[in-house]
Amino acid sequence: MSAATILVADDDRAIRTVLAQALGRLGHDVRTTSNAATLWRWVSDGEGDLVITDVVMPDENGLDLVPRIKKLRPELRIIVMSAQNTLLTAVKATERGAFEYLPKPFDLRELVNVVERALTVPHATSAASAAAAAEDTEEQLPLIGRSPAMQEIYRVLARLMGTDLTVMITGESGTGKELVARALHDYGKRRAGPFVAINMAAIPRELIESELFGHEKGSFTGAMARGVGRFEQAQGGTLFLDEIGDMPLEAQTRLLRVLQQGEYTTVGGRSPIRADVRIIAATHRDLRQLIRQGLFREDLFYRLNVVPIRLPPLRERAEDIPALMRHFFAQAGQEGLPIKSIDQAAMDRLKAYRWPGNVRELENLVRRLSALYSQEMIGVDAIEAELSEAPAAQATAAGNGDDSLSSAAERHLRDYFAAHKGGLPPAGLYDRVLREIERPLIQLSLSATRGNQLKAAQLLGLNRNTLRKKVRELDIDVARGLK
Repeated sequence: MSAATILVADDDRAIRTVLAQALGRLGHDVRTTSNAATLWRWVSDGEGDLVITDVVMPDENGLDLVPRIKKLRPELRIIVMSAQNTLLTAVKATERGAFEYLPKPFDLRELVNVVERALTVPHATSAASAAAAAEDTEEQLPLIGRSPAMQEIYRVLARLMGTDLTVMITGESGTGKELVARALHDYGKRRAGPFVAINMAAIPRELIESELFGHEKGSFTGAMARGVGRFEQAQGGTLFLDEIGDMPLEAQTRLLRVLQQGEYTTVGGRSPIRADVRIIAATHRDLRQLIRQGLFREDLFYRLNVVPIRLPPLRERAEDIPALMRHFFAQAGQEGLPIKSIDQAAMDRLKAYRWPGNVRELENLVRRLSALYSQEMIGVDAIEAELSEAPAAQATAAGNGDDSLSSAAERHLRDYFAAHKGGLPPAGLYDRVLREIERPLIQLSLSATRGNQLKAAQLLGLNRNTLRKKVRELDIDVARGLK
């Protein structure tokens, strides 16, 4: 990478100094200013090979300057930095032509890497840009949080807004997978079209193909008229396939054909229908594990997993809990519930909680606090009362009796049921819970017997052939027992 002239605009002197020193050591000529007017003058005079600009400056918003620079000098790349770390900021920066968006505080090594890419990666011959997003406050945004984990998601989403790429969203129940899907639609180029969601776990297996692709009159018993499927409803927009891991294999085959050929036929129909939809899929399950078990098609997985997005569980971004609490309390107030606040001790307790139900569980907690507690300031005692089972759940790890295991399992299942707001968990719960218990039990038994399957079978009270079958079905690595 050859030396370049880099223009830096930021009203924070410390940031200007750090960037000048770091980029100067790489051999670049760095010019810094605290205002947008000087930056615009330099750009107008044809100076600079790269621009790094803050958003909030004393004389002008840096985001408003970006399209003016791109209009005057389309080849000049711009890196936008901001402490206003929301999805909307990332989307606006991308839509207006920024090469990259970096949240503050930024990692200096990451910024240097972005600068190197900006100066070396060839320009694309064309770039799709979405229309400007609506002006929203953070409270109205679909996603809340300024943690590093959420910042990375914002940046990925911003890059995807102007595309039709298929996206696979993974994450535990309650992390907000549908919110991410809706954000991709609402801020993307298909936002004028419909957003249609279908939950595979909530539909009887025999009806999924009809629900997806529609059916013709008389195509099966009870089909008294033509039925419109979700693909047809989503034409010109986005189809969100939630809990894709619960889709039956026969429906997977038909979906794969749609993704490969771009068209489908209704159940009982003969004429192909062109599918003009963007596909976004989501699951809380491990699809690679399902592939190994023969429950999910590998070729379909690769068709859906074009752009993977993993949503972090709430315990991995506990610093976002205060912002989420404010958001949910504000929502409760709009619904007529009393608005509450949380003292610091209570907030610390919430940050230490493991949140098995993730953001959905937090939202439900806020509603209970708003509806059931008279005090305006919620203290740690109220939080302890609501989360009273959490310490016991940790204590049972040290227990060794049947009652301890039973109690821990009951607490885990209560959390699981509570996390499914407005309905029951997906069907197949019995087998799913048994698998969750079987796998670690067999792994620990193999470890205790150093991988000897005969001894492990005796320890478990199983026939050796039964153990072998379960090892295959659960894809257990027997070699782990030899370590």
